Amino acid sequence: MKLGITLAFSQTTPVPFIIGAAERVEAAGFHSLWVPEHVLFFPDYASRYPYSDDGRLAGDPQGLLDPFSALTFIAARTQTIRLGTGICLVPQRQPVYTAKMVADLDYLSGGRVDFGIGIGWLAEEFAALGVPFSERAARCEDYVGAMKALWTQDVAEYAGKFVQIGRAWFNPKPVQKPHPPVIVGGESAAALARVAAFGDGWYGFDLTPDGLRAKLHTLDNHLAAAGRTRADIQIHVGPNRHPITAETLAAYAEAGADQVIAPAFARDLDGLARKLDKLRSLMP
Repeated sequence: MKLGITLAFSQTTPVPFIIGAAERVEAAGFHSLWVPEHVLFFPDYASRYPYSDDGRLAGDPQGLLDPFSALTFIAARTQTIRLGTGICLVPQRQPVYTAKMVADLDYLSGGRVDFGIGIGWLAEEFAALGVPFSERAARCEDYVGAMKALWTQDVAEYAGKFVQIGRAWFNPKPVQKPHPPVIVGGESAAALARVAAFGDGWYGFDLTPDGLRAKLHTLDNHLAAAGRTRADIQIHVGPNRHPITAETLAAYAEAGADQVIAPAFARDLDGLARKLDKLRSLMP
């Protein structure tokens, strides 16, 4: 089982910290580095964040770097570590431009992108972007279909419910073939059905090893209905609020995880180094 790291970079993050963090995570031997996405935050919102007891994002953040900007910057400072969006809010974005950002990042990084996606939870953000919140699941599936067409067809075309693309050249293509892995996030039955329908992997979040095992049972049923098996996808899990120890890592592996993605938030590089050293000591 592999171990990845998630970090968040905002308007308060010094640029030298981003460079140093990326270099340290790679040098320490971690498999991947993941960054989240939100283009807007709100001091007041009715939506409930699904991974906290009070329904609010911890720390009340006020900004994040765009994941593709951050990962492109990191790609230029690293050589081998995989670069993950954890997660990209696909239905909020114009899909042709998203496909372009993914393909260009994969090209510039030498084929290191893991395209983690989700449908989002913050209705106020969708409203500000003019995207109907109720359509986000349907848009996500259609947008991914359009992106796959752009990534894989020499002369691309696509006709969907929300996206229509006439015959067009789209280059550069991604380095990874047929395209960077699409890692679908979410823990609901509907999210697991999306994994089975069009995902190359699943990113389950805020799960204990027992919780992971239960969700994988549901996922297996969806995969079987789609004519697929667990061997067709990769399983990623972010413990989030749950402890990461040698015992829990072993339990995640036994439950079926291919990669655990651990948070390693820190105020400075020395603090990050201590967290990375502790996590590295747990790796088998």
